[in-house]
Amino acid sequence: MRSFYIVTNPGKEGAAETAAEIGAYLRFKDARCLIQSYGDIRDGRYTEGSQVPPDTECVITIGGDGTLIQAARDLAGRRIPFIGVNRGHLGYLTQVNDQQEVKGMLDALLEGRYRLESRMMLSGQVVRGGRNIFQDIALNEIVLSRKDALKPLHFRIFVNGEFLNDYTADGMIFATPTGSTAYNLSAGGPIVAPGARMMILTPICSHALNARSIVLPEEDQITVEVLEEGHMAAFDGNLADEVRKEDQIIIRRSRLDTVLVQLKQVSFLQNLSNKMVGV
Repeated sequence: MRSFYIVTNPGKEGAAETAAEIGAYLRFKDARCLIQSYGDIRDGRYTEGSQVPPDTECVITIGGDGTLIQAARDLAGRRIPFIGVNRGHLGYLTQVNDQQEVKGMLDALLEGRYRLESRMMLSGQVVRGGRNIFQDIALNEIVLSRKDALKPLHFRIFVNGEFLNDYTADGMIFATPTGSTAYNLSAGGPIVAPGARMMILTPICSHALNARSIVLPEEDQITVEVLEEGHMAAFDGNLADEVRKEDQIIIRRSRLDTVLVQLKQVSFLQNLSNKMVGV
């Protein structure tokens, strides 16, 4: 790799300094490196896709998992590999956590000592009266949640047109394997190896004793029928418009993937164990 683009979360301490150091080191090694200008940030996003050169070979994000996820969503379809430097909390997706590891990461990228891993994404659309009113993609999860903090939700789920269940709950998480260690994990859902191709449905504080997570194959289509007002849909934390009674949310695997750079020869289970010990 010889052409890089850096996306920085300005809200993370030391992120701007790290970006400057990375840029200087890559240019010293005769590589090209551009750094996202803060002035290009819009609507809470850290990446302006039109500013990323078409020949970019790698995007380096500096922040936390959220910074990498947002950049992946903003550049979806470009097939540019991502690698993250963690300036956040746990950092399941980011590869480098220590400032001293940054130089080693850059040398590995420049010398080709890495592998690329494709992660599936979800596509979701809100349909009202047979008309598509909103659609987006998610690397981690699509979440149906309540607008009123004290009011449970009522919704019905179909899989490939076949009735699955009626739910009364605080919400529902529709997660990818990548997102299985995020909100899904906090809600008691299963951890799934990131290379798997499947969708995970996990109720949030269900009002039924028999409500459990359900894992579905990637080719399935999920349809959520909203049975009353007061629902919200979020795609990797970004809210869609309020979901109304009788709306449908249709969720399927996206045709787009996110490509992540993997440097460390550490298994998924070992990495998971290391993160959990650090909690």
